[in-house]
Amino acid sequence: MHGTAMATPKFEDALARLETIVTELERGDLPLDESLRIFEEGIKLSKTCLKMLDDAERKVEILVQDKDGKKRLQAFTLGSDERDESVSSDV
Repeated sequence: MHGTAMATPKFEDALARLETIVTELERGDLPLDESLRIFEEGIKLSKTCLKMLDDAERKVEILVQDKDGKKRLQAFTLGSDERDESVSSDV
């Protein structure tokens, strides 16, 4: 990890963890209480991923709606300003 103590994981990290959970559950060799625990973690991660995708979709909609060419990406920030700069570069 990059020393960030944020509650929300990066999308890629959350998705990778979700895939691991699915694999572990499919193997079926975990005790029931452990299976339930990681299943609940998986549900939370899937909700987190869906929220991130929803936020990203809104950013794209804002860019598309701005027909005069001005980019208003700062309307939806997820707390990582350095990411927004890389997204808002001219294409």
